[in-house]
Amino acid sequence: MPYVIAIDGPAGAGKSTVARRVAKKLNYMYLDTGAMYRSVAWKAHRKSVAADDAAGLEEIARGLSIRFSGLNDGDSQQVWVDGTDVTADIRTPEVSSMTSRISALPALRSVIVEQQRQMAALEASRGVVLEGRDIGTVVFPDAQLKIFLTASATERARRRVEEMWRRGIRVDSENTLAELLERDDRDSTRAASPLAAAEDAVHVDTDGMSIDEVVGRILELWQERQA
Repeated sequence: MPYVIAIDGPAGAGKSTVARRVAKKLNYMYLDTGAMYRSVAWKAHRKSVAADDAAGLEEIARGLSIRFSGLNDGDSQQVWVDGTDVTADIRTPEVSSMTSRISALPALRSVIVEQQRQMAALEASRGVVLEGRDIGTVVFPDAQLKIFLTASATERARRRVEEMWRRGIRVDSENTLAELLERDDRDSTRAASPLAAAEDAVHVDTDGMSIDEVVGRILELWQERQA
């Protein structure tokens, strides 16, 4: 098994940014598992496959070629689907909404989880940082370090609004908070791999913490595991 740092948590907790920076510090591979589900949603949207078409979505996932580039280059990671750079396209509100719905489908999750394990196995001698909602509970329950990253709903909504504005997408704060709370409920109550902290996960509440402070805390915990 490769060295694995599993970072789970709800939407807007800062998992992607933190995971990328931890991976860069350690020179590990960063695997954005959420981008894999987003890629399926993006492809499904283009092919007019409905969010409740489990068979159609599973077929898309099995035939999809997902590639990451710039894995350890700060925030400049690119996501490629079938040779197309979809880095920005998979982050639109439409794709985000569809992603939350399709990620609850057991058949689709089974395909994506297997792909995640295969990608991580390729880095067995190097180490990998993964983030998502079920990394420590389902994908890699034997991960050497499990983090459950969270923050208050209002703080997570504020961060999401700032993120979208930086991308030139104007969103409403109240609507963003409502959508985030709805997604929290959907993610935590779904039948397949619901959002939950692993029993041995270290909880890190990021309210009032800078990104550097969060990254530093995780690196400290990782160093303790290596002692």
